[in-house]
Amino acid sequence: MIHKIETANNLIAFRALGQVTTADFKRVVLSEIEGLSKQSNEINFLFALDTDNQNFTESSWLNDAVLGLKQFQNWNRVAIVSDSEEMNFSDGFTFNTTGEFRGFKKLAFNKALKWVGGSSNL
Repeated sequence: MIHKIETANNLIAFRALGQVTTADFKRVVLSEIEGLSKQSNEINFLFALDTDNQNFTESSWLNDAVLGLKQFQNWNRVAIVSDSEEMNFSDGFTFNTTGEFRGFKKLAFNKALKWVGGSSNL
């Protein structure tokens, strides 16, 4: 399941918990990003993977998610929060060619949130 995290107006953030499907991602994440993309010239995006690796590495939802995210052109900052050692998110999220990308560990969640929201001194 994916939950939206309430944040400042200049960013959009989500947390993946438990079993996650492509339908969850499309329904929750892509629809929100589409709305933000229409309202703003830049997308600041945080995605926290707070689920067991088996809930995303053995399914196709993450690959489908990346394909869905590629349709947006106005990326500014993207932060992926996860403690996974098995996945290299810089490879999986190379769609972000127009903005900045950073990966953060779970303990650095607040730092990730500040960075993606615009603090450039992190």
